[in-house]
Amino acid sequence: MTTKQSPEAKTTETVMVHEHIDTVDALMAHYVAGSLPEPARVLVESHLEMKPDHRLLVRDLESLAGEALEETPEAAMGDREVRLAAVFASALPAERPADLPTKQGFFPKAIRNLVGYDVDTVPWKTKLPGFKEYSTDIDGCEVSLMWIKAGRALPAHTHKGMELTLILDGAFNDSRGHFGPGDISVADESVDHRPVAEKDRPCIAFSVFDAPIKLTGSFPQFIRDLIG
Repeated sequence: MTTKQSPEAKTTETVMVHEHIDTVDALMAHYVAGSLPEPARVLVESHLEMKPDHRLLVRDLESLAGEALEETPEAAMGDREVRLAAVFASALPAERPADLPTKQGFFPKAIRNLVGYDVDTVPWKTKLPGFKEYSTDIDGCEVSLMWIKAGRALPAHTHKGMELTLILDGAFNDSRGHFGPGDISVADESVDHRPVAEKDRPCIAFSVFDAPIKLTGSFPQFIRDLIG
């Protein structure tokens, strides 16, 4: 729910991906293609950890991509021996933090390794009554962990870019429906919503933005949402 933006993210070239993402299926396709920035890749990997049955879709997409690759005509490679020698002489890539073993925690493994915290160690900052957040800039994206008090509404807003939100615990509702643990909300400039955490427990979520949000709604409603 952050409205700030890093200097790097202010450039017009900083976008989630080159093509528009408007559905979870499209997001999965970009995940399989390897075209997502690291925070968005981590969000999808965490979704798949929470809902492992959704890996069936990923496997289907990988199968389709493999078939398309097999049907692609071979291209001649110039200086083949020189290129192969360079590959074998290159150093092995460093092991990524997400590949390192880690103990079981509240957050999915990929999120813990990306942000370096679990739910009990996050340096939360209170932004509004009943709303806490931790945010940082990673790979040109704004990464945000959010804690929303049960029954709390966030101010109505739309988006100047892409907003991907993974629900880690609890749930929220907006004009599009219900989002519970493991669900992904995909929002862009066409979505104007006012997320409301369900009343039985706080909602904890992980969001990735590539541009600031834009507050909307009436002034009286905005004041009520600020007060909580």
